[in-house]
Amino acid sequence: MNQSIAGIVYTDGKFLVGRRLPGGQMGGRWEFPGGKVEPGETPEQTIVREFREEFALAAEPGECITTVHFENNAGPVVLYAYRVFLSHDEKVTLSEHTDLAWETIDAVEALDLVNSDRLLIPALRKWCLNEPDC
Repeated sequence: MNQSIAGIVYTDGKFLVGRRLPGGQMGGRWEFPGGKVEPGETPEQTIVREFREEFALAAEPGECITTVHFENNAGPVVLYAYRVFLSHDEKVTLSEHTDLAWETIDAVEALDLVNSDRLLIPALRKWCLNEPDC
């Protein structure tokens, strides 16, 4: 089974989302940053690698918030949503996205979100119940 991660960066009541580059599968749609877990890699290692590759940022993985299962063209996938902490003094370099945005959970849900990440919304809403600014 394939594995992917979604990095949940949350600050001051808002979540970090990125708009995929145009073209390709689901181009131009919004997503939580992340990607595929490579062979021999843990989900936590994937978070560190993906944030470095996609944004040139050092990421620190936190707890796994939820896990969802779905199927894509490559077969079954398990998607882990991990809380991710970023240093706020680093410069962001976009390589796989055209835009980044900080959005409330309601605004994220209203975006043209990739299908797999949309599956995370109910668990993120539940997670928000324990976050004072959510």
